[in-house]
Amino acid sequence: MSPSTKLTAICATSDLDIPPAGDQEPAGHPDGVHATARIRAAHNGRVTTLPQLRSDGPFHLRRLRTQGSAAAVGIIGAMSAPLGGDRLTLDITAEDRAELEVTTAAATLALRGPTTDAATYDVRITAGEHAHLRWLPQPLISAADSNLRQTYTIELAATSRLTLREEQLLGRADEEPGHLVSRILVHRAGRPLLDQHTAYGAPEPGWDGPAVLNGHRAVGQLLIVDPRLDHRQDPIVLGDGTKNGCAVLAPLAGGPALLATAIAPSASTLRKLLDEAHAHALDR
Repeated sequence: MSPSTKLTAICATSDLDIPPAGDQEPAGHPDGVHATARIRAAHNGRVTTLPQLRSDGPFHLRRLRTQGSAAAVGIIGAMSAPLGGDRLTLDITAEDRAELEVTTAAATLALRGPTTDAATYDVRITAGEHAHLRWLPQPLISAADSNLRQTYTIELAATSRLTLREEQLLGRADEEPGHLVSRILVHRAGRPLLDQHTAYGAPEPGWDGPAVLNGHRAVGQLLIVDPRLDHRQDPIVLGDGTKNGCAVLAPLAGGPALLATAIAPSASTLRKLLDEAHAHALDR
């Protein structure tokens, strides 16, 4: 059983656990919560240890049992977040030769807050030489009237490996999404590898049209960076491309890296497409 599966078993939530849409205002400080949680993994010559595990604000960090020499951390939500006006940062470092997996116990639910200001959720990832970092959270749900800016800032060494999965659900059942802006900025060996910007929900123009999501409400990406990859392969399309969604797995010009982008009608279909993309990437 993987660390992420263990954490889900400990703190699992089902669709019934997601608060329904309604008129109730979420609790929160009018100026928002400012919090920075930190994870640092280091290799001691035998196994990966966690010399720094600092929880803060809504981030409760928990060590997970693993088999082998890797370390794993689960993030458990300690309060409702992100709400409007929140400033949340998660700083993750895998030092040279460290192997770390980070996951979350449940979906992250972006809600409207006591202020209309946008919330920010910044994930900063650093991986040293020969490090292997896996960021595999549960989906982010953009609830009605929420306003969130999410940013990934990633610095990789030339020999480090990264697996990053991002899943976004636009609105809950029978609900329009909030405003969600996301950016993934990756540098490898000091050079740009990926700079991608997406925006969904009002007031973004055309986000739900046939040229973008075509009515789908689940969107996700899987980024794999690995010096062992042969990134000269042609892109491949997964899924039927119609009402059941589809994914495209393609190499990045600054590789060795592969990026899968998927859209789907539901969270389960989205995860299936990304898992299929991951399997294809490992076969290359």
